[in-house]
Amino acid sequence: MIRFRNIWMLLVLVLLPVDLLAQGNGVESLRQTSKAFAEVARKVSPSVVLIQVERETEATQMSPFGFPFGDGERFPFGDDFFKRFFGDRFPDMPRFNEQGKQPGKQRSVVGQGSGFVFVSGKKTYILTNNHVVEGNGKISVKFMDGREFEAKIKGTDPKSDIAVIEIEASGLPVVQLGDYSQLEVGEWVVAIGNPFGLSHTLTVGVVSAKGRTSLGINDYEDFIQTDAAINPGNSGGPLANLDGEVIGMNTAIFSRSGGYMGIGFAIPINLAARIANQLIEKGEVVRGYLGIMIQPLTADLAKSFDLKSDKGILIAQVTKGSPADKAGLKAGDVIVNFQGRGVSDTGDFRNQIALAQPGSEVEFDIIRDGKQRSVTVKVDKLSDSKLAATESSSASDQLGLTVQTITADLARQFGVKAGQGVIVTEVAPGSVATMAGISRGSVILEVNRKAVKTAAEFNQAVKNSANNKVLLLVRDNDVSRYVVLS
Repeated sequence: MIRFRNIWMLLVLVLLPVDLLAQGNGVESLRQTSKAFAEVARKVSPSVVLIQVERETEATQMSPFGFPFGDGERFPFGDDFFKRFFGDRFPDMPRFNEQGKQPGKQRSVVGQGSGFVFVSGKKTYILTNNHVVEGNGKISVKFMDGREFEAKIKGTDPKSDIAVIEIEASGLPVVQLGDYSQLEVGEWVVAIGNPFGLSHTLTVGVVSAKGRTSLGINDYEDFIQTDAAINPGNSGGPLANLDGEVIGMNTAIFSRSGGYMGIGFAIPINLAARIANQLIEKGEVVRGYLGIMIQPLTADLAKSFDLKSDKGILIAQVTKGSPADKAGLKAGDVIVNFQGRGVSDTGDFRNQIALAQPGSEVEFDIIRDGKQRSVTVKVDKLSDSKLAATESSSASDQLGLTVQTITADLARQFGVKAGQGVIVTEVAPGSVATMAGISRGSVILEVNRKAVKTAAEFNQAVKNSANNKVLLLVRDNDVSRYVVLS
């Protein structure tokens, strides 16, 4: 018995130091991780700026969910969903409200966001979001060391929500840009910005997902999703990896409360830098154009086209005289490969076309009438007129009206919201649409009780209508009504 007890005492004496050592190693591992985050802060924070935009504007009633500059149409899924980080939660900040304008009263409005210094060529610029600096206002930036400068806009691209501003200063601390293509889901990332005006705040999380598209936030999307805490005011700030390299620019959050809920989105730095460099060098962003409207290939659509698989993208419309039309592409063709790579995501495909150089040739593998064939198309340069022509609805001709997807420009022109319905841009005299009281500027929200947000969706919904009758939900001046056209 004594011998047995001694053996157990010996085991305890042997194992105790091992256990303590394991605990020590765990604490030391945490210390190293903590130091890694601190090192990222030291590298990146000096290059991060607080951006403030001030201008005179009409005072309005308070809204807990509005942009400070009244840009409410930029929330295609409603105020409870995507929230930009523009300091819109400050209780004493005047802002626009759709119903509450107070004309005649002028008040200084300050919007806040973030940005960071980067190098393009031999000069330094500040990268941020377009929605942070859009509008005519005085822009000021403040560095971590307290220095303040007045900035001017070098270039903006509302379609990707990217802007470049510049200041007259030398010797600015710059960030090191990383490579988004090397980023993996699960990696640690650090967000630095100015949430709620709290200067140079650091938060930590992981990459939750890559390649998020078709969210309805921007016209062109390829987001990094992260659970790093980001809030109003973080917009335009950097998302960095543990090497202190910026791999994204924080842009939007998914929230039902207006604050952090664990889902944030950042524009990949490869895309942001490419667009920023074009804005600096050319003053505009050059995008490729084919002249097609596309839509996801659902299982039902695949079955109706007698396809064995629902992998691919359906061409819903081809603009007459466009590169796609000249190459022989037709509505109903299913794109299964682009440049030798399989396609299934409409957002990603749209990005690839936009990035194609005008004048270059791209190759498609399509399925038509059950047979696969290859088609080569020469890419043209996208312009606003071509975009409008592509998005106008050919299926609506039988109804005597033309609709377009509501872009930001159209939203401002007609005083409507982007992402909520399609806008009627033309109505033929004596048509069934005219007789039903539909006019230019009317917004069609639904077709056959199904919401539509793009001209392509409207097209398809009209084509799918049974008995040559179409039930439309039409809104004019905030009044909605149902209309049956046949």
